[in-house]
Amino acid sequence: MASPLFRSLLRMPAPSRSLLAAALAPPVILPTIAAKRPFTSSSPFLATYNQVLRGARVGQKARRATSPALKNKPELKGVCLRVGTTKPKKPNSGERKVARVRLSTGMVITAYIPGEGHNVQQHSVVLVRGGRSQDCPGVKYHLVRGAMDLGGVGNRLTSRSKYGTKKPKAA
Repeated sequence: MASPLFRSLLRMPAPSRSLLAAALAPPVILPTIAAKRPFTSSSPFLATYNQVLRGARVGQKARRATSPALKNKPELKGVCLRVGTTKPKKPNSGERKVARVRLSTGMVITAYIPGEGHNVQQHSVVLVRGGRSQDCPGVKYHLVRGAMDLGGVGNRLTSRSKYGTKKPKAA
């Protein structure tokens, strides 16, 4: 025996019957395109000039320390264990002067000796600063010229402060 709802459906005209059947049918979930997430985690909105002036942009912290052995110190004293040369990376050629140094903290590092010529030998006391040598792999430190046992570069006229050289006497 047919239910009263079914009987009332049979008495309806065909167009309204299909509309009612569609309304009573379970909803069909169509596949939708997932909202695309941006590749970057930064905001898609750019800061205005006034926001930048007020300090909207904050620099990111470095993921890795450039000179880990110095531990937030500008320089450290060390003793040379060995002095030698290394070959630079691919497009460059030559011999770069380097020294193995035991720092006062006990760590052993490789440091670049800048400038032409040097008087460093084993057991020399040197001052080590940060700063890698761009074309020498594994060399993340520089020796300071004109400090402790490492003398300045002789006959240097330009950039003398970087190479520990005094101003020449005016003749």
